[in-house]
Amino acid sequence: MPHWQRTLYTLWVTQFIAVAGFSFVTPFVPYYIQELGVTDVRQVGIWAGLVTSAQAVSMALIAPVWGALADRYGRKLMVLRATFGGAVILTLMGFVSNVQQLMALRFVQGLFTGTVPATMALVAATAPKERSGMAMGSLQTAIYLGVSLGPLLGGISGDALGYRPSFWVTGALLFISGLLVMFFVHEEFHPVTSAGRSKEGGYVAGLLMVLSSMSLLAAFAARILLRIGNGAINPILPLYVQTLLPVGAQIGIVTGLISGVSSLGSAVGAPIIGSWSDRLGQRRLLIICAAAAGIFFVPQAFVRDPRWLIIWQFCSGFAVGGTLATLTALLAKLTPEGRAGVVFGLDSSAMAVSNATGPLAGAAVAAAWGLRAPFLLTSLISWAAAFVIGIGVRSRQERSQPVVLSPAGNLGRVSAIISRSDRLNDR
Repeated sequence: MPHWQRTLYTLWVTQFIAVAGFSFVTPFVPYYIQELGVTDVRQVGIWAGLVTSAQAVSMALIAPVWGALADRYGRKLMVLRATFGGAVILTLMGFVSNVQQLMALRFVQGLFTGTVPATMALVAATAPKERSGMAMGSLQTAIYLGVSLGPLLGGISGDALGYRPSFWVTGALLFISGLLVMFFVHEEFHPVTSAGRSKEGGYVAGLLMVLSSMSLLAAFAARILLRIGNGAINPILPLYVQTLLPVGAQIGIVTGLISGVSSLGSAVGAPIIGSWSDRLGQRRLLIICAAAAGIFFVPQAFVRDPRWLIIWQFCSGFAVGGTLATLTALLAKLTPEGRAGVVFGLDSSAMAVSNATGPLAGAAVAAAWGLRAPFLLTSLISWAAAFVIGIGVRSRQERSQPVVLSPAGNLGRVSAIISRSDRLNDR
């Protein structure tokens, strides 16, 4: 078995455990906020948006730094940092006494975690370019399965053990994942020399590369839009489910099931559509998936029975999973050799900014127009992403090349940003 496949399969297992751990607490965060003393439903929704966004804000600030360090010191080290850091921080969340402390720890979580971008950078650096769609789709399956089962198991744990012990269970899962990475993942890492780093640049060079390519810029814009749309629903979904259930129902389990079924749909859609994209090209599938997601979110705003919400969540999750997997494969193809950490660090920043914006937007829309409105907002944003892909992603994608800086580092003397002669044969 090739080395890159062994690495992929091992990281598949560890990433599933890690993401399931992070997702464990998702369904009951609004209920935990109520337990911490916030009782007004609108205030709970606002605090849920703030708590959800705090981690994304700090991650947006630090992700490029971790990405650059990954290129210099190795991607495995970054996966270990994110996993063990998350184990400590999530455990501490089970000891907070008010919602302000919870939000502060969420901010710290964003500074030290980020297992998904770290793992994707490691896979992108080891998988062959021609197999990037399959590799990223497979990794997305592990991620979405973790996000699917994590909330369901967390809801069961929240109802059975209470909310605080569930944070401790999360810490234990992340610690186990870190041990598996430490002992079973081997990275043949060869750091870029000082001359190579000067030649290829870092964060600024990666940013210039994105800004100088219409296709890359459109891919990042679509990623941001899709993340904002999905994030707008996250903080209000548990409260929305609460309104659909009778008094006395086991809301933790039901919320976990509904939260998880969307990710289950993504887990099914990601490898299928990611594999198709290797043969058919990303652009066509991105447009179809984004437009379909916009359609599937509309009926969710009008359901009266939570069983219908389960069905539509699965459908929208399938479409969104295919879109995100295909976008990830596209970024992997466009990544210059040895710069996966920087590019995926930028991608992580873009996702973190949108993850911070989405929950705040959803909470604000819900506070102004009710809990059903964020679903319509997400639908409009998904269609906007399809439009951006249609006009911005070209039928033949330009391959980005490293930015070459002068020894003095003068950005005005960039000698090469994009090579237009080497294009991807992507229909």
